[in-house]
Amino acid sequence: MAKLILFLLIFSQSLFAAEHKELKAFPEAKEGMQRKVLVLPHKERGEDENFKVELIPGKEMLSDGVNKMRLGISLEAKPLKGWGYTFYEMKGKAIAMSTLIASPPGAKKVKKFVQGKPLLIDYNSRLPIVIYVPEGIEIRYRIWQAPQELSRP
Repeated sequence: MAKLILFLLIFSQSLFAAEHKELKAFPEAKEGMQRKVLVLPHKERGEDENFKVELIPGKEMLSDGVNKMRLGISLEAKPLKGWGYTFYEMKGKAIAMSTLIASPPGAKKVKKFVQGKPLLIDYNSRLPIVIYVPEGIEIRYRIWQAPQELSRP
């Protein structure tokens, strides 16, 4: 069973972006879009295979605290032609879907991160993770670690 080793974090376009020469290969974000860059902590050769990264698109929204909300968005892997790198782009619309449970009278609205469909990808500490999303969409992530030894049934 995977072990969560880091909590959800928010990262921005400028997070360590200047340190990676590979970023020159990736185009700037188009109008109305933003480029998010995630640089993972360095691992020694062979250690990357014990880790996965879960990318979670979403945004802060008001919720009644009773109903479960979700956005109709996901991330899609795309090749960067001519470079052999991969980047991720949001697909779908950031329209909220919700259960329809009646909230108690006088219930206050609370700000909550409403997520789309998460994407689990391989951990690669040698290349930045580049994601293009519309303005107003956040990307949060989790790093998962597998146990050192494989279990036997």
